[in-house]
Amino acid sequence: MTSLPPSRHLLRAKDMADARYAEPIRVDDMAAAAGLSRAHFIRAFRKAFGETPHQYLLTRRLERAASLLRRTDRTVTDICYLVGLESVGSFTSSFTRIHGMSPTAYRAAHPPAQTFARVPACVVRANARPANRTFREDDGTAPSVP
Repeated sequence: MTSLPPSRHLLRAKDMADARYAEPIRVDDMAAAAGLSRAHFIRAFRKAFGETPHQYLLTRRLERAASLLRRTDRTVTDICYLVGLESVGSFTSSFTRIHGMSPTAYRAAHPPAQTFARVPACVVRANARPANRTFREDDGTAPSVP
C-alpha cells in the first residue's frame, strides 16, 4: 500500500475550510485534519497554496460575505456572524482591505440582478395567481370522509 503525497493531506484541510468556513475553525483543527503538527502544517500550507491557513480561511469567509451582500438584504452584522466572524469592526476593516470598499458601499455598488431583470407582466400575473381549486372546495359542500 502506498502512502498519499503530503499535498493530499493539505487538501483535506483546505476542503475542510471550504466546507465549514462558517464554523469556528482554528488552525489547529485544520492541522489535525491534515494529520500534521501546527507549525509544520502552516509552513507546508503556505508553500503549497501561497498563503497561511488563517489567510485562506479569512479570504473564503470574505468571499462568501461579498456574495451574501450582493444576493440578500441581510444586515452587515448578520452577514458577519453568518460567515463565522465574531467582530463587526474586524469584519468591516478586513472586507475593506480585500475589496477596496466597506460592506455597505460594496452592497450599494453591486445591486441585486433583479433590479435589472425585466420580467413580462404576463409572467408576473401567471406566477402570482393562486393555485387552482376545485369547485367543491370553494363552496364548502365537499363530502366528508367517514
